[in-house]
Amino acid sequence: MSTQLSVKSRLSSTVASLKPSGIRRFFDLAASMEGVISLGVGEPDFVTPWRMREASISSLERGHTAYTSNAGMLELRVEIQKYLEERFSVSYHPEKEILVTVGASEAIDIALRAILDPGDEVLVVEPCYVSYEPVIRLAGGVPVFLKTTMENQFKLTPQELETHITPRTKAIIFCYPNNPTGGTMTAEEWKTLLPIIEKHDLLVISDEIYAELTYGRMHDSIAALPGMKDRTILISGFSKAFAMTGWRLGYVCATPDLLAGMLKIHQYTMLCAPTMAQMAALEALRHGRSDMERMIESYRQRRNYVVDGFREIGLSCHEPDGAFYAFPSIASTGLSSAEFAEKLLMEEKVAVVPGDVFGESGNGHIRCSYATSMEQLKKALERMERLMGKLS
Repeated sequence: MSTQLSVKSRLSSTVASLKPSGIRRFFDLAASMEGVISLGVGEPDFVTPWRMREASISSLERGHTAYTSNAGMLELRVEIQKYLEERFSVSYHPEKEILVTVGASEAIDIALRAILDPGDEVLVVEPCYVSYEPVIRLAGGVPVFLKTTMENQFKLTPQELETHITPRTKAIIFCYPNNPTGGTMTAEEWKTLLPIIEKHDLLVISDEIYAELTYGRMHDSIAALPGMKDRTILISGFSKAFAMTGWRLGYVCATPDLLAGMLKIHQYTMLCAPTMAQMAALEALRHGRSDMERMIESYRQRRNYVVDGFREIGLSCHEPDGAFYAFPSIASTGLSSAEFAEKLLMEEKVAVVPGDVFGESGNGHIRCSYATSMEQLKKALERMERLMGKLS
């Protein structure tokens, strides 16, 4: 009699039930094809500016290869405090309220693990970043999805929020500027939600990784509004604004009691973020503003180009106010998001992400990253126009 266990029986039921990333399926397929133009990768097409790379190289040459404090270099946390106060009018104590993490993804994970007990519900604003649901489930929580639509510019409304709150609701998580829609929220729009958040004593997990990629105005952080800092866990990092995706460096800000809980998890699982990445981030905050602004202006120009291009070929498209994604509707074609994306890839060799990967609210849309060259964007639009001609 065999004593070998099946793979499934050796995994936890939670892990076994998780679906693989819907983004990866398309890009694994695209990687096996020649001549594909990818509008799917959620990262800048810029190389990390030289000043940040040089700071990291210099730190290695000087032998700075040891662990830092679990919470990260105090010098870096001080600069994060200054940056957040200057840019977004929210202030955190660098020693008690800021933790440097291995990317914003780790920050999201430890925030949820620190606050959730089994069965606690977390409201998730859709369409949403693909990791929110699985990470909530891994922390023992139950995701409850809130819908936003192109008709309201993908903004969360008080009615949608109030409708889904139950006695088990512990927190709400969202990303604004939003991945995948590019939608944003203004301070006045946040204020319409505050009475509901306060009435039900909700914790807020605010993923602000795209905060600097806001076009035409400054980003409004919900944490900066009266009474919200004490109930908000603010998450951000260096990947998007400073083109530092591979450096894996983020941070989380919260009240001392919440941060102490997250630090416990971080110190046992990660110990600290990489020292050389922290040195690069320090340089980014001190001297990288001009590099960041140059990249943001390029994204703004590309945004205008692709939104106009989608509309010209017959795809209605919300003009994103932030991030570097367009989220055009393909509903007029009669195809599902996955069907359209597959046809586009197989027939015209353009890779995009089906909108329903980001939740049911995303069906009828595709996500297209414009963090690629204008030349590639032009070719991609030509190929998409060709497909639209076939479908019509």
